[in-house]
Amino acid sequence: MKLEYVKDINGYDEHAIRLSDFDSSQANKFREVINLIIDNKTSIELTSHDFIELLNIKLTLRVAEEDLGITTTDYVDFFCDLTIDSYKNITKLLEPFCRKESRGYQWLYDIDTPIGFLFSAGGRW
Repeated sequence: MKLEYVKDINGYDEHAIRLSDFDSSQANKFREVINLIIDNKTSIELTSHDFIELLNIKLTLRVAEEDLGITTTDYVDFFCDLTIDSYKNITKLLEPFCRKESRGYQWLYDIDTPIGFLFSAGGRW
């Protein structure tokens, strides 16, 4: 599984953090990480998981009072601030990727922010 920042995905100054190139086993591992956030109400930095290859960024998933999405100040360290309910929704969105191999993709939240969070088995959107 690869983690990367993709700049200007559509010509409207919108960008994405993309988790890509994974199989159902890795999708399950990522869902376990999300469940740890939900169960422990804690932040998790994805650099600490060996099944994720960081290409050009670091991403920390944090629990927040409101959904802010992904932010950064330096385009190296990114933070995803979501509520517990939004993380629970992500686990539901990951389910099809965990059950069987896929080449599809899924946006993991729908928040009006310039940086989206893309889960893309085939590496595309």
